[in-house]
Amino acid sequence: MGAMALSFSKLVHTLCSCVASFFVYDVFSANAYPGIVAMQSVTVGGFEVANDKPFVFIGGPCVIESLDHSLRMCCEIKSVCERLGVDYIFKSSFDKANRTSISGKRGIGLDEGLRILSDVKSEFEVPVITDVHLPDQCSAVAEVVDVIQIPAFLCRQTDLLAAAAKTGRVVNVKKGQFVAPMDMASVAEKLRHFGATEIMLCDRGTCFGYNTLVTDFRGIPIMAQTGCPIIFDATHSVQMPSANGTSSGGERKFAPILARAAAAVGVAGIFMEVHDDPDKAPCDGPNMIRMDNLEQILTELVAIDTVSKKFKRTI
Repeated sequence: MGAMALSFSKLVHTLCSCVASFFVYDVFSANAYPGIVAMQSVTVGGFEVANDKPFVFIGGPCVIESLDHSLRMCCEIKSVCERLGVDYIFKSSFDKANRTSISGKRGIGLDEGLRILSDVKSEFEVPVITDVHLPDQCSAVAEVVDVIQIPAFLCRQTDLLAAAAKTGRVVNVKKGQFVAPMDMASVAEKLRHFGATEIMLCDRGTCFGYNTLVTDFRGIPIMAQTGCPIIFDATHSVQMPSANGTSSGGERKFAPILARAAAAVGVAGIFMEVHDDPDKAPCDGPNMIRMDNLEQILTELVAIDTVSKKFKRTI
């Protein structure tokens, strides 16, 4: 009886090994995935961003509203991060070109936006990130920011990727809601082709029917096979695109839950848009985190991240 149990145990072990081998081959084979690259890190503002390092926090208001508001938000967020020992990158956008309707609030514009980002950067000595929408914006933006961000809907636009890569800045590309995680390898390959050496990839959810997104956490280790640090955008992952008719909706109460799950999987950074009064924000208010709640959220994420990164990843 003991011998039979032992044989059965060996059979189960063998079957599980075969299934695991099939899964790894199917997802990461040369046909399905163009090359597995050794893990890399990028340097932003003097600190290292990598999948096996403590996560960095990328956060700020969705759009730049004014110099005063940007300075105040950066001051408060930086203070929270310093208390918790979290490296911080300030994020805000000078333009949000992808609005649901013509009445959507877009932002303060390139010239004024860059002046404000420059003031925030010098006042608080923090690195900054902002997104670009056109190739001819990249060179001007690169003079101010530490990281150029490619919006999700533009993640496959070769001319935009080329222009961002040629600036020499770190490039953070958001995975399109319509893009499979393994297909982001081709995005990273494009950037490297045009000279980018420091690349981050960001998951912000995947289309799930109409007006909603879902997060597939398998995408994090899959995208990590590119060698790039992986960022998880918790607030845009709970966005409900165009759900309010002329604007997008969202469910901010779920953003911390998804962020905790991402920290458990293991990421290089957590991205959250943060606002002191999100219900009155010009855009993306329904999914932005309230400033008052940020410290508790980050405290939990630090605890999870610390435990998670004690274990060696098998994928």
